[in-house]
Amino acid sequence: MNAISLSASLTVKDLTASLAWYQEVLGFTISQKHERNGVLRAISLAAGSAQILINQDDGAKGTDRAKGEGLSFMLTTGDNIDELAARAKAAGATLDSEPAEFGGRRAFRLRDPDGFRFTISTERRL
Repeated sequence: MNAISLSASLTVKDLTASLAWYQEVLGFTISQKHERNGVLRAISLAAGSAQILINQDDGAKGTDRAKGEGLSFMLTTGDNIDELAARAKAAGATLDSEPAEFGGRRAFRLRDPDGFRFTISTERRL
């Protein structure tokens, strides 16, 4: 296999709240809204070449099921990590870890409103 990209599809408890978080905290923009029978069900988001689809949970598997356990997403950027972390905090996010050096990268960690974990980092410096 020669994969070109990987995108994620996340089921969220509150589509509107998650959309606000992804836009205000991480800086994603809306690529497309997806409706079914006139009801907004999902939103495609993009930040550079990273793509995430957030889907409204329909409750069929229970409303309190754990999300994001055993899973972490890494977003690599050329942007200033300290400025991104400050913007995330100013938008109301709580960081799991402050910006620091991790394995040749500068990175910080945080979770979305559903508990999905993200590491935002620079590219690895050799």
